[in-house]
Amino acid sequence: MKHYDAIVIGAGQAGGPLAKKLAMAGKKTALIEKRWIGGTCVNDGCTPTKTMIASAKMAYLAGHSEPLGVKIKKYSVDMPKIIKRKDYIVHEFRNGSQKGLEATKNLDVIFGEAAFTGDKTISVNLNSGRGKELTADQFFINTGAKTVIPEIEGLDAIDYLTSTTILELNIVPEHLLILGGNYIGLEFGQMFRRFGSKVTILEKSARILPREDEDISDELTKIMRAEHITIHPNTTATKFKQKPGGKIIVATLKDGREEKIKCSHVLIAVGRAPQTEALNLPKTKVETDDRGAIKVNDELETNVKGIYALGDVKGGPAFTHISYNDYAIVYRNLVENEKLTIKDRPVPYCMFTDPQLGRIGLSETEAKKQGLNYKVAKLPMAHVARAIETGDTRGFMKAIVDADTKQILGAAILGAEGGEIMTVLQMAMMGGITYQQIRWCVFAHPLYAESLNNLFMALEG
Repeated sequence: MKHYDAIVIGAGQAGGPLAKKLAMAGKKTALIEKRWIGGTCVNDGCTPTKTMIASAKMAYLAGHSEPLGVKIKKYSVDMPKIIKRKDYIVHEFRNGSQKGLEATKNLDVIFGEAAFTGDKTISVNLNSGRGKELTADQFFINTGAKTVIPEIEGLDAIDYLTSTTILELNIVPEHLLILGGNYIGLEFGQMFRRFGSKVTILEKSARILPREDEDISDELTKIMRAEHITIHPNTTATKFKQKPGGKIIVATLKDGREEKIKCSHVLIAVGRAPQTEALNLPKTKVETDDRGAIKVNDELETNVKGIYALGDVKGGPAFTHISYNDYAIVYRNLVENEKLTIKDRPVPYCMFTDPQLGRIGLSETEAKKQGLNYKVAKLPMAHVARAIETGDTRGFMKAIVDADTKQILGAAILGAEGGEIMTVLQMAMMGGITYQQIRWCVFAHPLYAESLNNLFMALEG
């Protein structure tokens, strides 16, 4: 039974860099990965989807160029070429990371699936077919999350798609039906509509993006419907049936009424759940919640000393950058003797629909629930000079500010480069810069960010 100073399970955005840094710090380290280096982000999340979204944006621009004086009579979508480009970029990212890890002194990269046999012991079912027993002083779990598959009659009998398998389609679906009107469903829905699919989205809540403010949801609904994407709120799928020839009949319940929809493909995008089953955690004293997420303290340590959980497997905000920040906190605490915690850290995120939705801090709904004395600044993108010049005035800028301290409490930017504009406000929040200072700040003209002057001018008087 081989012993290590540290064993990292999962080579995602926390596990990979953590294993490398621990090894470089002199710890004998093993990194165990059952699939590919890079985790969801590199292999079937951020990298491939944003690569394909870029292709979808080009198709959209080709079809909407005439208002800018450029006539494109005809264009076509080459799906195999889009997939080939996506695969090339994914492989470049993955292979570059793997080579860097395998060249690291004191680090063993092991491909296989790990399961605990005790608090500090694991067995690894190697991908080669053999097995290994390993022990370590410290364990770091970064096994991520997987698609939740709802229990609906007939669903297991059809060849449904997930956010992973849809990335391998080399055809454009005739009619893609999506279960779930949240971030993943909306990104894929718009992408495949632009590739040429008919797209229908079923959302069980009263509106898409139910966690966002209602005005954000309403505006994005208008944007999606303007691209002829069909959205059914208050709707659930109750039964699936595949007909001879491949057509799928979906029975739905909407506002108490039964309806049927015929489609060619179904994408499941109702949520994700932590991947903890295979870890065999009952063999340890590590505690999980009712969703299977590993419970951690503010320093990301479980209730068992020396066992940590990072990224999506611990629940909470499920973003690549949060996973990476988990690594930074754990490494700096253990090796550089810092005293960092996840408490009150900023949680920015960006949904890569077109236009983007960049979010940071409190929403208006959250500020209202907390009973804060706040003000709302709002500016339509139709009043942003850069947006007018580029011909894309969809969306708006929105900020929540403290009426007394003038501090920025949160922001939602639904517009072109929304994520980049949001980041400007995030840095202002981190630096304690007031909205009044931004109101009179000198920004380069004509940037999108320059209109933050006008956004906060709306609070005057």
